[in-house]
Amino acid sequence: MNKEDISDEKILPSPEYHEAWFAIPEIVKLGDPILRQVAPPITKIGADTRKIVAFMIDVLHKARGLGLAAPQVGISQRLFVYDLGEGVQVAINPQILGMKGEQIGVEGCLSIPGLLGDVPRANELRLKAFDERGRPFTRKASELEARVIQHEYDHLDGVLFFDKVIPETLDWSSLDEDEDGEGEEELKSRRSTRRRRRGK
Repeated sequence: MNKEDISDEKILPSPEYHEAWFAIPEIVKLGDPILRQVAPPITKIGADTRKIVAFMIDVLHKARGLGLAAPQVGISQRLFVYDLGEGVQVAINPQILGMKGEQIGVEGCLSIPGLLGDVPRANELRLKAFDERGRPFTRKASELEARVIQHEYDHLDGVLFFDKVIPETLDWSSLDEDEDGEGEEELKSRRSTRRRRRGK
């Protein structure tokens, strides 16, 4: 896409992705104002927070995604979850510290099914946050995990991935690339691996 064509108003779902756009109604889609709002911090981590976390994890797995931020399910709170296949990580009131290095890889978003593009991100970072029990933690992350954390953190500030995309790489993916039943997030990960192997 051209840079001037990249905006909330001009980006529309590809016709072939119309069904995917509405497949998981719990996920807020592009155009909802909450996706452009700065989410406030959670002041008390208790039973209600844990219910939200459990709901988000269920939606994340239902969507076969890598990460999900609270605004994506209509909740304006500084909270996200992610699962890269080694267990769910919960980040409440997160802070990103010590970013360094650079990577460029394919990203998409469960709130904009089918839209993919290359996004520059830091390659390493430290995540400081609280878990669902209110316990503070610091976690080092790199490569894909660092990318997912930055993507989900952006959601908490009302920033979408196409705000940072390399414009000429943004496009709607084809469903025939997903014919073996992989979810969109798995497709993105597979594409990223192919690009890294090609040195791109």
